Amino acid sequence: MNENELSRIAIGAAIEVHKSLGPGLLESVYKQCLARELDLQDVPYQLELPINTRYKGIEFDIGYRIDMMISDKLVIELKVAEKILPVHEAQLLSYLRLSKRKLGLLLNFNVPVMKSGIRRIVNNL
Repeated sequence: MNENELSRIAIGAAIEVHKSLGPGLLESVYKQCLARELDLQDVPYQLELPINTRYKGIEFDIGYRIDMMISDKLVIELKVAEKILPVHEAQLLSYLRLSKRKLGLLLNFNVPVMKSGIRRIVNNL
C-alpha cells in the first residue's frame, strides 16, 4: 500500500476510535485503541519508534519518538490538545524529515468531531 492508502485506513481507524470513546481521555488510551483497529485490519505498525538524529557526521539518540509508524511509510503523531498549534505541525514535519518519510497525520482526539482534529502533513523530501 502507498502512503495515501495507508492514510485513508488510519483516518478511518481514528474516526472509529473517536466514535467509540469520544474526547477527554489520555493520549495513551487512543494510541492503544488505534493500534487495535490496525490489528483488526492486519495493517503493520510500530509504536514509540525512536528517531536517531544525525548532525555533521555524528549520530545520536536525543529521545524523540514517533508515536506510530504504519507500514514503515506513514508517521502518526497523536495529540489530546485543546487545539492543534503550529508547533504540533512543525513537530510532525521534523519527524518526517528526520525519518525520511513523505507523509504524516497529526491526530487530535480532543475534539467533538474527529474530522476537525486531523491534519495531513507532507514532507517534500
